[in-house]
Amino acid sequence: MPECSFCKKNYTIPRGLTYVLESGAVLHFCSSKCQKNKKLGRKGEKTNWVRKKGKEVKMEEEKTVKKVEVKKK
Repeated sequence: MPECSFCKKNYTIPRGLTYVLESGAVLHFCSSKCQKNKKLGRKGEKTNWVRKKGKEVKMEEEKTVKKVEVKKK
């Protein structure tokens, strides 16, 4: 499964776009949204919609690992 060059999300092969540059580098994009943002020169780490995806995943992981402490009076 290729990883998107912009948002770092894994996606299945029939979806997305693949570009091969003249230098031989290969760019994979999961959507046209990622492609357009990369073309505009934006960075995935700084865009809000990419960061929110990462935060949601981290929050779910913390919920499964986090221990609940009960305070008794």
